[in-house]
Amino acid sequence: MCAHVLVAEDDEMQAELIRRSLLAQGHTATVVHDGAAALDAARRLRPDLVILDLMLPAVDGFTVCRQLRADDQDIPVLMLTARSAEDDLLLGLELGADDYMTKPYSPRELMARIRTVLRRSARGAGTSREEPAVRAGAVTVDPVRYEVHCDDRPVECTPAEFQILLAMAGEPDRVFSRRQLLQCTRGFDRASTERAIDVHIMNLRRKIEADPRRPVRLVTVFGIGYKLSGGRG
Repeated sequence: MCAHVLVAEDDEMQAELIRRSLLAQGHTATVVHDGAAALDAARRLRPDLVILDLMLPAVDGFTVCRQLRADDQDIPVLMLTARSAEDDLLLGLELGADDYMTKPYSPRELMARIRTVLRRSARGAGTSREEPAVRAGAVTVDPVRYEVHCDDRPVECTPAEFQILLAMAGEPDRVFSRRQLLQCTRGFDRASTERAIDVHIMNLRRKIEADPRRPVRLVTVFGIGYKLSGGRG
């Protein structure tokens, strides 16, 4: 699977290391060193993946991620951050990032994470033409067209949100633990946190619930996890 990856990293040595690693894996890469250039390149090139350092000059990574999601919900974003505070990482996910890695990291681990994000995304993976759309109440998820509808209106989802809804809509009213939903988004590994699922659920509720503070479709099962109701809601 060959992808075009936009690397937004202000550390030139780190950026070059990432670029060489991508080329060695058969990908192509465009490298920029500030947030304004990242936004411009993303809009012009429409890459398959953005590797985004949070501490960029001119425009920081949080702002870049927010704007990318406003421009194009389909571009997967993998954040790189020297910050270890969980709140910063969760904020990035809330803004629509699909995954994150904290520095320092190994190039091998980064390439593995890139493969996972691309596989989970519509552009990187391609979807089986044999998979039918699934429905849970008013929510329909179509893995072939990579579309979500709620009450017959389109719903824009990040790749991680899409995978969560696809799994839950396939088994309406089944209770999924956070760990199980984490497996749906990228697989469980040492850098993952189950709190990230809470952020994805919060974002999904904003998109499919009439009142996200009183959800009736994507509901919490206290002490266990979440389920997607099979009723109309």
